[in-house]
Amino acid sequence: MNRKIYSRINKKISISVFSLLLLLTNNAFANTSINVGPTLGEQAPEISVVNTQEQAVNIKEISGEQGLIILFFRSADWCPFCKKHLIELNEHAEQFTKLGYGLAAISYDNTDILKTFADQKNINYPLLSDQKVQTMLAYGIVNSEYAVDSDHYGIPYPGVVIIDNKGKVIHKHFFKGYKKRVKFADLYQQLKKGS
Repeated sequence: MNRKIYSRINKKISISVFSLLLLLTNNAFANTSINVGPTLGEQAPEISVVNTQEQAVNIKEISGEQGLIILFFRSADWCPFCKKHLIELNEHAEQFTKLGYGLAAISYDNTDILKTFADQKNINYPLLSDQKVQTMLAYGIVNSEYAVDSDHYGIPYPGVVIIDNKGKVIHKHFFKGYKKRVKFADLYQQLKKGS
């Protein structure tokens, strides 16, 4: 009889430990890079966005000699992690442009929100609006946690795509979680070594 009780307790402990490990593993990987976005080495999808003056913009217009770095972000209105990341990119903007890259950041925010943020924080690169979600869909980065009828539909997974001067995707990095982001100091060092 004691053996049966011991066996049941042991089984319950094993299940509890396994469940805990599974939970910890899921949390540990919640902010790791995910495989979404355009295929590396392929031609980058066109962008269907407008700038803060509500003018359509294309990749060629905002690219530098070496190409374009696009930051995809959730919102410059309500997302504190995005705001911090946009400011961080602004702090490294001159370094990237000296390497020959153009910069842009794309969100589902409307142009008024983007203009207000850019003016308040003296952002030196274009913040672009994809309110129709065409670019996010073309790039395959629409966050699947939000349904089409949700107010937050169109939010991308946060990340970066780099397009070379021939229009091909040479780098991408996206995260499922909203807190972990590409470190621009590290990205700059990678691009500097490659140039």
